[in-house]
Amino acid sequence: MRWDDFRRSDNIEDDRDGGGDGFGGGFGIPGGGLGIGTVVVLGLVGWALGIDPSVLISGAEMVSGGRSQYEQPSQPSARRTGAPKDQMGDFVAAVLGNTEDTWIAIFKDSGQQYRAPRLRLFAGSVQGACGAASSASGPFYCPTDKRIYLDTSFFRDMRVRFKGCTGKACEFAEAYVIAHEVGHHVQNLLGILQKSRSAQEAAGSKVAANRIQVRVELQADCFGGIWAHHSNQRWKSIEPGDVEAALQTAAAIGDDRIQKQTRGTVVPDAFTHGSSAQRQRWFTVGLKEGKVSACNTFAAATQL
Repeated sequence: MRWDDFRRSDNIEDDRDGGGDGFGGGFGIPGGGLGIGTVVVLGLVGWALGIDPSVLISGAEMVSGGRSQYEQPSQPSARRTGAPKDQMGDFVAAVLGNTEDTWIAIFKDSGQQYRAPRLRLFAGSVQGACGAASSASGPFYCPTDKRIYLDTSFFRDMRVRFKGCTGKACEFAEAYVIAHEVGHHVQNLLGILQKSRSAQEAAGSKVAANRIQVRVELQADCFGGIWAHHSNQRWKSIEPGDVEAALQTAAAIGDDRIQKQTRGTVVPDAFTHGSSAQRQRWFTVGLKEGKVSACNTFAAATQL
């Protein structure tokens, strides 16, 4: 992946050396009943979470406490802001800046204004408006404070422990992880997350609510593909092997793959983020089409 020419975002909060207001707890796994202590899930489920569960699953609970922590924004401690200078921080700032430039242009074309999220880097644990989380939670987006939370140790796990990608192509897979979380922010700006939560509250069953969340997650995958489409058009950022690495990563965090590895069986009614094939498919749709309208995973006629 070519990213040297990407503009570096200043919307970074760097908590990596201080742990912020960190608590030791983390999020429960939505819809799957899997504890964050499960070793196999530790890295894979991180990206599979992708979004604050309380917004999508009514009654979701945090390991460290109850729902009230989601609703009470914390007071942030002092932290560095702006583009970090270390190699990993520079990469994250470059990718976030590129997503900003991409979505600013897309929103402008439709007569809207894009308001960029902030991204908080942390190490070990963090406290934010959606409560406490640990590294085991993986990257996630909090709609309450419009922030993406990222412990970059997840990228190491993705490369080494879970073989989600190999070599330099991992950079594109890592960028896709960030773009997926930005996709949730786009959904928030467009009012999709709010409508999805209302639909889940009216769904009448956990299975029906899970099906709505699957569509939310697959749309974020598709929005990640839209970013890749426009970034490559303007900056020629995609290199040979990059797309394959992203698809391999998407497959690694499919609900069916995770369930098979942790439970030994696959239970489609318990899916909350989509199968490996579904996640690959919707990223590819966004990559090929490059249009928000192509990512309507909620359409009644859509076959996921």
